Amino acid sequence: MRDHPLVSVIIPNYNYSRSLPFCLRALEEQRYLRLEVIVVDDCSSDDSMDIARAHGVTVLSTGRNSGCAGARNLGVEHAKGEILFFLDSDVALAPDAVQQAVTLLESDPGIGAVCGIYEPEPLIRDSLVEECRSLQAHYWRRSSTGSVSFLFPSLCAMRADVFRDVGPFNPRLRQTEEVDYGQRLTRAGYTVHLSAAVRGSHDDDHLLWPLLRKVFVRGRLRVPLYARRRRFAQGFETASRAWACASALLAVVTCVLGAIFGDVIWLLPLGLFVVSLLCDLGMYRFVARYRSPRILACFIGAQFLFNFSVGAGISVGCLQWLVSSKFRTLYDQETAAHELVPFGGARGESH
Repeated sequence: MRDHPLVSVIIPNYNYSRSLPFCLRALEEQRYLRLEVIVVDDCSSDDSMDIARAHGVTVLSTGRNSGCAGARNLGVEHAKGEILFFLDSDVALAPDAVQQAVTLLESDPGIGAVCGIYEPEPLIRDSLVEECRSLQAHYWRRSSTGSVSFLFPSLCAMRADVFRDVGPFNPRLRQTEEVDYGQRLTRAGYTVHLSAAVRGSHDDDHLLWPLLRKVFVRGRLRVPLYARRRRFAQGFETASRAWACASALLAVVTCVLGAIFGDVIWLLPLGLFVVSLLCDLGMYRFVARYRSPRILACFIGAQFLFNFSVGAGISVGCLQWLVSSKFRTLYDQETAAHELVPFGGARGESH
């Protein structure tokens, strides 16, 4: 590999005209200069394509709404770089992010992908919910740095030859193509390295209900993948986080039972609530060091609801796995990913 390989930055976009200018401006300010920027628009109804063209980057269209996986695959088809940098259109990179990613990839041929972490402050602060979500996303990634099996394609670099070896993102999957791809990378013998040296600011969810609905769906859809492989994602999904979700779910369930059967059982949901808090104690300490007591109180409430939603999603997923053979085989096409039509076409969900 040359001293300064060409890096192709591939940005899927669907109606992110508000954050896309920040994303593209940050790329213009990168210290690494050998960049090719490709924006793949997934049939946006806003002025995203006009914004991208105004920045002088390559603009592609999926032709019809095809989802993040299909958009990324289309970008790779047109990329010329030796390194692919996948970046979501609601993320603005730190000035040295590309340089840091290239350095890490070149330091170890066994590294298949380098993923970065989000800053604790949102790119665009719209609500207290978004501030809490940004703190959580930062802490979870920062505390998981090192070797992981969970890909973060919103902020991720990999060599083009590795992508060709592993194959394209599976466009048939909805909201879990990154989990599938991370598992495929590690099964192919590559390391996925999560590094705090590669950073970016993220415009995260700012409304509580859509956020909780998203994590519920993602938790549900992970069940058949983990059931088949009999393991969780390495590094990111820890035992303490799993127990935090289980305790939050059981706290709500036993609270409902307490309302039905009397006051004596109220001690159980209270105890489970405390267990859920203790499982996330490190994160609460982190928030307390950098934010006001009011923010901490809101964060604890939001995190409890987040844990409950994940736990509920996994529970529903387990029930669905028991009764639906189609759901159990959701990831069976992973080994045939090379045979999928990777470019264009209508697959998956919008970005």
